[in-house]
Amino acid sequence: MKQSKKKYVNNYTPKFNIPKKNKDRPKFIQNSMKLAKEIDVARVELHYLIQPKNPQTGEIIKRKRRLNEHRACAFRAMVQAMLYYFNLSTNTVYASLEQLSDDCGLSTISKAGNKSISRASRLISKFMEPMGFLKSEKKWDNILGTYMPKIFILKPLFFELFGVTPQQLSRAKKKQLKWINKSLKKKGLEPLTEEKIHMNNKNLRIQKILEFRKSQHNFYIRQKRAKEIISNNEIKAKQKILKLLVKNYSLNELQKMGQNGLKKMVNIEYFHLKKIATMPFSKNITLIK
Repeated sequence: MKQSKKKYVNNYTPKFNIPKKNKDRPKFIQNSMKLAKEIDVARVELHYLIQPKNPQTGEIIKRKRRLNEHRACAFRAMVQAMLYYFNLSTNTVYASLEQLSDDCGLSTISKAGNKSISRASRLISKFMEPMGFLKSEKKWDNILGTYMPKIFILKPLFFELFGVTPQQLSRAKKKQLKWINKSLKKKGLEPLTEEKIHMNNKNLRIQKILEFRKSQHNFYIRQKRAKEIISNNEIKAKQKILKLLVKNYSLNELQKMGQNGLKKMVNIEYFHLKKIATMPFSKNITLIK
């Protein structure tokens, strides 16, 4: 009997699909996505000039061949997805790996109903990060005792794939900050500085933790941990949350946040944990807004 070959990939032509709840993206993002479509980002000269390095050790990784067509297709889709979710002020991609994989058509579902995002994961960890296109950060969720989703920070080299220089990127960032501050001034609010943007980004990461806890992949483990914390009375539960939450911030950041700001964060966390402890899992949850 002739043995059938194992299927290498499920989707031979992955493509980034803009979410149904489409939001208008800044002009810089729109132009970048257009440029990345017009240029074959999987075959530009950069791929042949750069030596990939181990992100942890910095050691050079030997490459024996060019990007195969399956990974090249996945890469083209992923570049579009990361640009769509990119925040120019923080250099951060505001989407989880699972969401990026889903939107690019790289996720697969087994007969048992289990989702796999390994194709997208390998693309990033085995190619995009070693090549220096991005940096991934894996943060520990102090409250629920598990890792939160990886955070992807795009480097200037990523934009050079489609001809955007570091100088152009820097000018675009300054222009956006100027536009944001102009809008804030009209509303009678204080202008943003790079330090404030950094703090806002940290707060967004906390929000990202809260939203990710709803994903099926991690839902039941986190629900059990949430129940353990909420089983205490409200005062004890909030004391525990406070103790764990402050680990996410430096002393200087906590002082700037103030007592009211920190109290608000604790209350938000407590509310979310109560919700997780009692809510059934829903498959219709959007991880990143």
